[in-house]
Amino acid sequence: MSQRQTKQSTIGPLERLVSAVDAPVARVLSDALDGKDITVEQALVLFDASGLELNATVMAADELRRRSVGDLVTYVVNRNINFTNVCIKRCGFCAFSRDHRQEEGYFLPMSEIIRRAKEAWDLGATEVCVQAGLPPQMQGDLYIRLCEAIKAELPDIHIHGFSPEEVLYGATRSKCSIRDYLKALKEAGVGSLPGTSAEILDQELRDLISPGRIRTDQWIEVITTAHDLGIPTTSTIMYGHVETNEHKARHIALIRDIQKASGGITEFVPLSFIHAEAPMHFQKAVAGVRSGATGTEVLKVHAVSRIMLNNWIPNLQVSWVKEGIRLSQMLLIAGVNDLGGSLINESISTAAGAQHGQLLRPSEFRQAIRDAGRVPAERYTTYKIKHVFDEGDDPQDPLDLIDGDLEERFGSYHRLVKMEGFRFKHPKHRDRAKSPSTT
Repeated sequence: MSQRQTKQSTIGPLERLVSAVDAPVARVLSDALDGKDITVEQALVLFDASGLELNATVMAADELRRRSVGDLVTYVVNRNINFTNVCIKRCGFCAFSRDHRQEEGYFLPMSEIIRRAKEAWDLGATEVCVQAGLPPQMQGDLYIRLCEAIKAELPDIHIHGFSPEEVLYGATRSKCSIRDYLKALKEAGVGSLPGTSAEILDQELRDLISPGRIRTDQWIEVITTAHDLGIPTTSTIMYGHVETNEHKARHIALIRDIQKASGGITEFVPLSFIHAEAPMHFQKAVAGVRSGATGTEVLKVHAVSRIMLNNWIPNLQVSWVKEGIRLSQMLLIAGVNDLGGSLINESISTAAGAQHGQLLRPSEFRQAIRDAGRVPAERYTTYKIKHVFDEGDDPQDPLDLIDGDLEERFGSYHRLVKMEGFRFKHPKHRDRAKSPSTT
């Protein structure tokens, strides 16, 4: 066999594909596969890819995923507790929030929050994700007292709680610094922060879609201060509205720069815009708003995120609430290695018009992962592995054993906003509220 024939026989399908695509894409993918961080300008080349070039981009993302984290695909058993939908902000993309004067405003009392956390723990959850609107005249220590109450009842549960927007609001209401507020949250039991309220970290764009929301520099301050205090965070992007490819690329690069400096980000989660009930779409409050991302765009964002972040953030999560489990399963070949959480009570995307349900059972995660040819594993919030499920290892989880109407068992956002017992009241009247024992 000639030397040329020997060389060709050792080239894999990915290398052959990369060598066959247009030169600009080939150069970017070659740099990424060589372990280099690609630039914003290089990312824009990938965002413009189509056809064979897009196929090569997806294959490169999958290869980098394989090198970084192997074939395990993880999920976490958790519950969302969105304890109020009343909010002083008016973000154009948010269909969840209500003004305090609206009839559909609700506020869960502490006893109901604890009940939901206990129920989740009994059903196998290791985490509660606590986020909500920003209620007017909130007592500054509310989040701290909430964490203390949960931990008093469930000392071993992980509290994944409070977005940078909420941390800033709590600090403002408490008249203290962001650092001091985060210290108090950590002492009260917060284990990690969700890196939501990021949308696109470009101030001009934020002023357009969510005027008055936390500024880019404030978001960065909360996240980096949390990392400095030993509190890990996630990170997100919301796309499919009015942003450009350059906005997306610069946002991902900024997340990467933060991680290079602090190392405190556990995962990156692309969140496609759900337009159906979003005010800036149906009220036409912002010009040029798209009806969410296309399927191709969803594929590109996940693949490019893996390629840009692989050296620094190993875990790329897809939101099954946004994309559905079938598309989420397909994205496992585009760099994704995590399917997120069981959630139990998903409210925010549901309010915006998402149609994929509020709960995914552990057995459904495992089936989807195995059908994709990968190995399922349950994880804790910070990605420590709880259990790897080998072939044939299919325990009956408590969530899998629940029969009947899940909405009847756990409640739903659409029912919650109509319940008189949880109706939001001005803080000075809230003590008079009577709380039903179940939802």
